[in-house]
Amino acid sequence: MPDPIQIRMGGYGPATTGFSRALKFIGDRLVAEFGDRVEIKYVWNIMDLGYRAEDILWLVEHGLLTLGYQSSSYLTDRVPALGFVDLPFLLADTHSARTAMDGALGATLAAKIEERVDYRILGWFENGFRHISNRVRHVRTPADLDGLRIRVLPSKVQERTFELLGAKPLRMDLTQAIEMIKAGTIDAQENPLSNTVTYGVHKFHRFHTLSNHFYISRPIFLHRSAFDAWPADLQRAMRLAVTDAVAFQRELHVQEEEDARAAIAAQGCEIVALTAAEHDAFAAAVQPLLDEARGTYGRELFDLVGS
Repeated sequence: MPDPIQIRMGGYGPATTGFSRALKFIGDRLVAEFGDRVEIKYVWNIMDLGYRAEDILWLVEHGLLTLGYQSSSYLTDRVPALGFVDLPFLLADTHSARTAMDGALGATLAAKIEERVDYRILGWFENGFRHISNRVRHVRTPADLDGLRIRVLPSKVQERTFELLGAKPLRMDLTQAIEMIKAGTIDAQENPLSNTVTYGVHKFHRFHTLSNHFYISRPIFLHRSAFDAWPADLQRAMRLAVTDAVAFQRELHVQEEEDARAAIAAQGCEIVALTAAEHDAFAAAVQPLLDEARGTYGRELFDLVGS
């Protein structure tokens, strides 16, 4: 009997997160269908092994892991078109965001990633809408961000966004950000509520603003050479398993956001929900970036989100 095909899946969060549970969903599906033909291994959190969160990109690209996920912003330096989905206030709500990422926009961006990186992109997990937290003061207007040192993902678009909002953005990996938040050497960060709680940021940041400024997805990528060498039935099964795992993870994400909001409140933090007028003030402050983006990314991508 031939040796089983080894499939090593990794992420950068505890086994209890929706992302890790989605990896297990994929693995369980493949084992149920292929039995001893496959051998599934998991590394739930590569940061526990001394890696940085961004290292998952090269771990998969070079085949040390077979499958991983990471926020698309981490790839924008190599795949500039991904900066499009870093634009602030681009997607109005969760339904329209999911529709775009599961449709032509997601397919277009997946193809652009595959042109430049040795991946197969099989789907998009939902990182969701992001919010601002900080240790200094309430944030209700862009002026409240003036001078705050805020960690952003390694994306020029996100950096420019917070420059326009008056903050001092610092591009850095999650691993470094967590250390600096604990040390108090940066003032603020932005994340979905579930990430804020998963990484313990709410224990250090009293003030939380439900700003919904970015919607970020996490591509699910496989080492291309490994995937392309698999038998056709395993390739097909992996594609189907990932598609179903995306739906599973997104359902979990909704509940995780609700649970995280409760955990933030239980910690004694203050949560600000912006009024429509306050939200519009943030959107107006970053309008120059959106105007520039029409020249940078072209009409085609904007048409794919109906904007």
